[in-house]
Formats: sequence, C-alpha cells, structure tokens
Amino acid sequence: MKKVLMLLVLVFAFTAATYADKGTWTGYISDSHCGAKGNNDGHSDCAKKCIKGGALPVFVVGDKVYTINDPKKVSKYIGKKVTITGTITGDALDIETVSK
Repeated sequence: MKKVLMLLVLVFAFTAATYADKGTWTGYISDSHCGAKGNNDGHSDCAKKCIKGGALPVFVVGDKVYTINDPKKVSKYIGKKVTITGTITGDALDIETVSK
C-alpha cells in the first residue's frame, strides 16, 4: 500500500510541475472587468477606476489574462506595461519581480 501511495505522490508532483511555467513575460496590468481589452497604454485610467470600484488586477499578455495571486505586488503598476518574472500555474500568476 505504501508503494502505491508513493507512486501516486510522485505522479501528482510530476503533473503539478508540468503545468507550472516559470519565466519572464511582458504585458499590461489591467483589471478583471475589462480583461484583455486592457492590453494597451490607453486603458490606464479605466483600469485604475475599475480596480477602485472593486475589480481585481490581472496581468494581460496578448489575449491571455492571468489572475494575480498577490495583487499588492502590482498596486503601483495599474494600467502600465510591465515585465514580470514568476510562475504561471493554470491561469494564476505567482510574481517574483515586477519592473516597468
């Protein structure tokens, strides 16, 4: 039974690692209300307004929208084009560094 359990743990760990993508991406900090529409410099005021209204910050790269696991890390970059280093798992982003 222990061997089967260990095999399942190893398979799960390998599967989880396969779906995590570590790297660096450049895109925009938009808002969850507008999503991919915020993939441009002209969306900054709207993104700030939507986030003040309760929307969550998201990271947009092309047409792909990623939720941000720790929104505080991008609070000063709302509406701006940034480069983020971190890990994407599914549609969620864990941020290591943010630079403009």
